[in-house]
Amino acid sequence: MIKCLVLDVDGTLTDGGIYIASDKTEYKRFQAKDGLIVRVLPEIGIKTVILTGRDSPLTLIRAEDLKISYIFQGVIDKKLSLNQFFFENNLDYSEIAYIGDDLNDYRAMLLCGFKACPADSATEIKTIADYVSPCNGGDGAVRDICEKILKDNGLWEDFLKLWM
Repeated sequence: MIKCLVLDVDGTLTDGGIYIASDKTEYKRFQAKDGLIVRVLPEIGIKTVILTGRDSPLTLIRAEDLKISYIFQGVIDKKLSLNQFFFENNLDYSEIAYIGDDLNDYRAMLLCGFKACPADSATEIKTIADYVSPCNGGDGAVRDICEKILKDNGLWEDFLKLWM
């Protein structure tokens, strides 16, 4: 049973593009449909975690909007950070789902009970994934993967009850 979802940001919750204006303002595009499902996961018993290599105020804003309780930014060694999180929260690796897309996710993903990625992920990530979404990062992949997790864990009806 999945009890925690770990999300990378750039390339999963976003299309991987980092848009920087001449005044150094940074922009990212997030998919609203991904947010709809992520936001209510804690209400059905699934903790949500952001684990990202970049440090961005936009990620913090999006995480707050989605009510994500655990946010780790600027992480160089995702495996080390994930191990520490597991230990502090008394979680078993089999209870963790991880959505990542690139090589810096690889070692952390190997720890998890369920590994998934967007269609446009690095080949090495696709190779270890239990599920490869037909959607690209930032284009509904997180929504698709979360639906699969909820259905596979018998929680889809609980999710629908929140909206219907």
